[in-house]
Amino acid sequence: MNAFFKSAAAAAMALVLTGTAYAEEINFGIISTESQQNLKPKWEPFLADFAKATGLEVKPFFASDYAGVIEGMRFGKVQMAWYGNKSAMEAVDRADGEVFTQSVNVDGNPGYWSVILAPKDSKLNSVEDLLKCDKSLNFGLGDPNSTSGFLVPTTFVFAANNVDPKTCFKNVTNSNHETNAMAVANGQLDAAANNTENLAILEKNNPDAFAKVKVIWKSPLIASDPIVWRKDLPEETKAKIKDFFLSYGTGKTKGDEAAEKKVLAGLDWAPFKPSNDDQLLPIRIMELTRQIAKIQADDKLSEAEKKVEIEKLEAEKADFEKKLKSIQS
Repeated sequence: MNAFFKSAAAAAMALVLTGTAYAEEINFGIISTESQQNLKPKWEPFLADFAKATGLEVKPFFASDYAGVIEGMRFGKVQMAWYGNKSAMEAVDRADGEVFTQSVNVDGNPGYWSVILAPKDSKLNSVEDLLKCDKSLNFGLGDPNSTSGFLVPTTFVFAANNVDPKTCFKNVTNSNHETNAMAVANGQLDAAANNTENLAILEKNNPDAFAKVKVIWKSPLIASDPIVWRKDLPEETKAKIKDFFLSYGTGKTKGDEAAEKKVLAGLDWAPFKPSNDDQLLPIRIMELTRQIAKIQADDKLSEAEKKVEIEKLEAEKADFEKKLKSIQS
């Protein structure tokens, strides 16, 4: 056997061995909606059940921001992750990710809502109050890869009103939902983006802080969070994982249904339902809407340059809208 074929054979064997190890170990990414200290005890029982039911070695993967989990998946250090829709879109586009299931709200809601919070005693009571844009207010956005903390408010509040937050407010910061809510409650921010799920967590864990905030804006419905795996997971492993997720906490489980429902309730979820990448179509449309508004407001571009860029984005947006309409009809 010549040197070329010897090296090819060695490479093939390495791939086989790597694939086997890869299939047996799952690093599960958890986005930083709260501190790791708060997230870890919520997720540990579920991940323990996941490992026990599938025989896979399952380890949690935490990062300081959403991008850390996306990049972890991109470079193969994360094989699966819980994302919001915006971060899931980034993982699908940049990290070889694929949506395969979707969380379900514990109260049976079809999704959740982005909100803007202000202190309870604040004079801010509406978007109109918020967007006076005299640079007197401190505003908190979410992580740039957050659906409810960033994409939805920047699309429906700022882009829709041709407002750039950086020129509207005195200061704009980016933090996770928990940090933003507490900053509003403590008077460190005049207003901040959040969501109804995190607001329910705040009410349960810190009722005093919850009593100090109010909602001054609520978005259209956002689809519940997806679970994403890397496309290159072995099919046998995918089948094992999918079976676990879609049976967990249901009458089809091989475990204790009542105990599993209790674990899911700790995550504020009911049993999962199947999903796919089409779940992200409204988010893609929203992101393109935001990009178009940003280009329209860019005074560094000529009208001709704006026209070229916007036409390209409008065509892409129309394709997504057509696909979404065909799915919904």
